[in-house]
Amino acid sequence: MLAWRGLASAASLEAPPLSGHYYLQDVRELGAELLLKPDGSFEWGMSYGAVDQYAQGSWKALGGKVELHSAAQETAPIFRLFRDEEFRIRRPAEEGSWLAIVGMPGAGPMAGVEVSFQSRSGKVLTAVTDRNGDAMVSAPEGETWSRAGLRRSGGKDQAQWFDVPEERSAQRLAAFAVDDPAYLRLPPFQNLILTVRKDGKLEVDDGAGRMVYARQNAGKEE
Repeated sequence: MLAWRGLASAASLEAPPLSGHYYLQDVRELGAELLLKPDGSFEWGMSYGAVDQYAQGSWKALGGKVELHSAAQETAPIFRLFRDEEFRIRRPAEEGSWLAIVGMPGAGPMAGVEVSFQSRSGKVLTAVTDRNGDAMVSAPEGETWSRAGLRRSGGKDQAQWFDVPEERSAQRLAAFAVDDPAYLRLPPFQNLILTVRKDGKLEVDDGAGRMVYARQNAGKEE
């Protein structure tokens, strides 16, 4: 079993026929696992050299196919303001705008974060970080940026609110760090379809070649 994720073991005897723990077959220097759980959720992991990928979400069987639909991590990220020694941006944001940067110092940006910009008078504007980790709004005339609320866009997370330090407010620029680098990586796929073969193995053709997954109890031992 791949040590980097430690996926759970195979499904129970009462599980639907396709549920179980599958392993990628006969691909040199590449390891992958797929766990189809009886409750309709899945975990998928792949390791190639120093690169690890992971996805989780829901699955369903339909017309001789298995469809995987990935989802964001269940636990909400924890944000904080960049510390002074981490904040290396010295130039203020563009005149008339407020800019929030989200990511992990030394690791990279985080896309898909909804940032609420609150002025001192209580007005709130919202933007979502792009692939560079930037979210920017046009500042209301005569207003000062006072607080910022962060949460993942499109999710049910509660916004985490921060007072924007006076120096950052004057620069119209603030940076926020996320607690786990896993949030910097987008899922390796949104949807993946595998064909159920007559021998019970699952096959996928991603355009780069066919990959075949065999169930653990069909010949793969841990």
